[in-house]
Amino acid sequence: MRTLTIAVLSCAVSTAAAQEIATSYTSSEVAPGIYMVTGADGFGGGNIGLLVGEEHVAMIDDGLEPTAETLYAYVNEVAGGPVDFLVNTHVHGDHAGGNAYFAENDTIIFAHENIRKRLLADSEPAGGPGGIPVVTFDDGVTFHLNGLDAEVHHVAQAHTDGDAIVVFPDVNVIHTGDVMFHKLFPFIDLDNGGTVDGYVAGQRRILELANDETKIIPGHGDIASKVDLEEDLAVLIDSRARVKVLIDAGKSEDEVVAENPLASYHDTYNWGFITTERMTRTLYRDLAGE
Repeated sequence: MRTLTIAVLSCAVSTAAAQEIATSYTSSEVAPGIYMVTGADGFGGGNIGLLVGEEHVAMIDDGLEPTAETLYAYVNEVAGGPVDFLVNTHVHGDHAGGNAYFAENDTIIFAHENIRKRLLADSEPAGGPGGIPVVTFDDGVTFHLNGLDAEVHHVAQAHTDGDAIVVFPDVNVIHTGDVMFHKLFPFIDLDNGGTVDGYVAGQRRILELANDETKIIPGHGDIASKVDLEEDLAVLIDSRARVKVLIDAGKSEDEVVAENPLASYHDTYNWGFITTERMTRTLYRDLAGE
């Protein structure tokens, strides 16, 4: 798992829009007291959610380990104080890399129990042993902070086996973690418990929780709407169907890749980490049970 984790993190950093690692952060307020935080001058990890209020400060994900100190200082400035609670949406180091640094500064870290299990086996994605979550949940947990509810829902076997989405029903905002890559082929981490069917089911669950006014913070990509998610899901479902036709025709993985069944989505959804070819191979592996 250690080798896979390093590969995931290094590829994500090096291929995210050909950017360098962020040295500063920026944010946008998507609803009163709720911000989306991203790298200002480079890749700072997945999109971060921040809940700010007079009573508590809470955060969703914490980016890369090398940017943790910078992120911590920025969030303290925006929130006017330190982060009390932090939720990891999954195990990858571009979303949990700052765990150890935030924990050292008295942030309480929550995560699905599968994330803790994986980090106990290899803590590097969380910045070291100090970043292992200290509170875990199974199906979910609800925070009641600053007059708002934050509902954390486990999404099974989607991007990984420990995914969580966070719903703020009072202000109609959803943070998806990596159960949504907006206008990008999604990374479905088959080696860490993800599945294509689970990813589709996870996105359908988000759609059930959303309406036409919902603001969706994806794991990667620009802030999105329900219509945006419906379009991304339709691409994934159609891509799966195209690959399945070729598998049913008896073609091998390399033969399927050579057919380039996702060519029509290449210009919009191809990116450095999950290229059109890699998405095709992921679909093949999953559908063929490999």
